Amino acid sequence: MNTFIKLVLTAMLATALPTLALAQKTKAAPMTAGTAGSTRIKDIVDIEGVRDNMLVGYGLVVGLNGTGDSLNNSPFTQQSLIGMLERLGVNVRDEKLNPKNIAAVMVTGTLPPFTNQGSRIDVSISALGDAKSLQGGTLLVTPLLGADSQVYAVAQGSVAIAGFSAKGDSASVTQNIPTGGRIAAGAIVEREIPFTLAGMTTTRLALRNPDFTTARRVASAINGHLKFNAASADNAASVTLNVPPGYNAGIVNLITDIEQLRVSPDQMARVVIDERSGVIVMGKDVRISTVALAQGNLTIRITETPQVSQPNAFAEEGETVVVPRTEMQVDKDEDKKITVLQTGVSLQTLVASLNALGVGPRDIITILQSIKAAGALQAEIEVM
Repeated sequence: MNTFIKLVLTAMLATALPTLALAQKTKAAPMTAGTAGSTRIKDIVDIEGVRDNMLVGYGLVVGLNGTGDSLNNSPFTQQSLIGMLERLGVNVRDEKLNPKNIAAVMVTGTLPPFTNQGSRIDVSISALGDAKSLQGGTLLVTPLLGADSQVYAVAQGSVAIAGFSAKGDSASVTQNIPTGGRIAAGAIVEREIPFTLAGMTTTRLALRNPDFTTARRVASAINGHLKFNAASADNAASVTLNVPPGYNAGIVNLITDIEQLRVSPDQMARVVIDERSGVIVMGKDVRISTVALAQGNLTIRITETPQVSQPNAFAEEGETVVVPRTEMQVDKDEDKKITVLQTGVSLQTLVASLNALGVGPRDIITILQSIKAAGALQAEIEVM
């Protein structure tokens, strides 16, 4: 009898286990869906002190095929050429120079944080004078300066451009910008920026999109992971992070541990409008209160079709005159009616409806600004 009961229980368990596993997956599914909109902390914050540094320099590009600066219109190119040749032991100060294979350029680059001496960085080259193209040119040794006027890198190399220019006697063609180029790994870092992160016991996390709710969620996620109140939201833009007592791995490992944590960023309801291109970008939380809306245009078309009146072929008197003919059309859009938008209508629904009616982006921008002026658009409008 006991053997029979054991067999029955074993069969029941074998049948129930897949069902339990399926139930557990079903319960876990909402959690996965709830975190679908979450983002890693490293993607929404910057570490205080861990930043790029802009570098700039002035140099000369040589080896151009007659497309360089004209020295009459670019005196700085001539002065730079004379100074460079004098440093190389060539004196041409009293000579008349007119080479067309040299161009003055500005060299820019970005020095990433913690870049070691001897590393290479990319640089961009832009013509400063009236050069036609930098194709085939070579940048001579150019020091790159930081904001403190110290040399942090030195650039040199062949310039690669993504465009070209060609012309003949009666036509010309230009693709992209031939007066700008780039040198991959064209600068060598000569000076490191001193910043000791490993010795710090506290730092701040700067939110790229400041928001009070997001700052609090970041601090809560960090404290929940560490089981200690190591993070606190100072304001909408920064969260202070302290190394917990007994955490001997250092702040670098602490940042590595917390930057993979996921939070759901919050954002203010905002509508961004670019009037030049007619682009409209809106947030998902934008809402419209009850408002009456009517849109109509008064269009007046005036067409001039003058006619020529001539006398008969054998008439003794008469002259040829131009008789004006004017045709005028007025479209008042009288068939359009006013519409009432109820509270809670999303901006996405409104824009979709206006697009369905054939209202263009320019008119939609005017409608949104009018709704905002009426106090019915519960969002911030930012005009670019």
